[in-house]
Amino acid sequence: MTDPDLERWRLVLGEPAAAAGELGAEAARRDAALDWLYGRDGELDQRDVRRRAGGSGPSPLTTVDWLNDINQLFPKETVERLQRDAIERYEITDIVTDPEVLRTVEPNPALLRAVLQTKHLMNPEVLRLARRIVEAVVRDLMARMATEVRSAFTGTRARRPSRWKQARDFDVRRTLRANLGHYRPDEQRLYIETPHFFSRSRKHVDQWQVILLVDQSGSMVDSVIHSAVTAACLWGLPGVRTHLVAFDTTVVDLTQDVDDPVELLMKVQLGGGTDIGLAVRYGAGLIEQPRRAIVAVISDFYEGGSEGALVRAVRDLVEQGTKVLCLAALDEEANPVYDRSMGQRLADVGAAVGAMTPGRLAEFVAEQVTR
Repeated sequence: MTDPDLERWRLVLGEPAAAAGELGAEAARRDAALDWLYGRDGELDQRDVRRRAGGSGPSPLTTVDWLNDINQLFPKETVERLQRDAIERYEITDIVTDPEVLRTVEPNPALLRAVLQTKHLMNPEVLRLARRIVEAVVRDLMARMATEVRSAFTGTRARRPSRWKQARDFDVRRTLRANLGHYRPDEQRLYIETPHFFSRSRKHVDQWQVILLVDQSGSMVDSVIHSAVTAACLWGLPGVRTHLVAFDTTVVDLTQDVDDPVELLMKVQLGGGTDIGLAVRYGAGLIEQPRRAIVAVISDFYEGGSEGALVRAVRDLVEQGTKVLCLAALDEEANPVYDRSMGQRLADVGAAVGAMTPGRLAEFVAEQVTR
């Protein structure tokens, strides 16, 4: 089989497409790796689909062999997808609990989520190896998010010229007006000879408290990760005092570890029930100046405690002048999945309900702090 398209379809369809021709040696290894994972899908029997027939390797693959093979045979994006499916779809937890695997696996967000969900099963040696994954992924997130978060606090653009030429301060309107004489109709292009830029001025900064209350139930793992990193990025910024509180049916104040998101995440215990009202009341007790406080409740809002008590707690915060954000997601995708009935009840008493990326939350905080 030499046609790349036929080979791709053969790998997608497995044994049912065997009539398309024999696979080459490398493609057969890919087929074996895919069969090791997707061949265990019980839905194949339910749909009366013959299970995939993998390559002609001499013995079944182990998890370590499979990880080595997919890293050799597939591009990085595909490897991450395969690892994510192995962990989240088929619950192959030895990817993050086997010491031999942990010594060689390439860290990525899917593995970080798996470590946080399974670290309670790990002995100290495995936990030490797993920490490498947490540190690597958090370091990458910090590098990407810190600039975005801090840029929200660099001041507002003033309507006066600046000699400093930075892309973020580019004055589009003034530049267009000043260079209209260089427009060439025959090319339909405007040539810029003199670009113009805004200057930035700092506004007065008042001290604000930002209190992040994070639901640590298993469905909120992405938001837990991004909340920890966001809190670390906000830590030490002028005008902001950050608190981070994790909750299920109890409340754990993690503020002392906010400047170390790796240590913080290693202390989070995912799973269990949910008492959001308890967390909101705890957050209310941290507030020193109600009109200088932002409380962000990050949860799917499926309340295991008293729904009425939760609504009353949020209403009390709003009535005292505190800004309350009820975020169904705080991550890079910001795709909310939550109890919309409860979300509406919280919105009705004055909370802002929705989802945000960490960068948008930082912008919201900066707008309040620097106004």
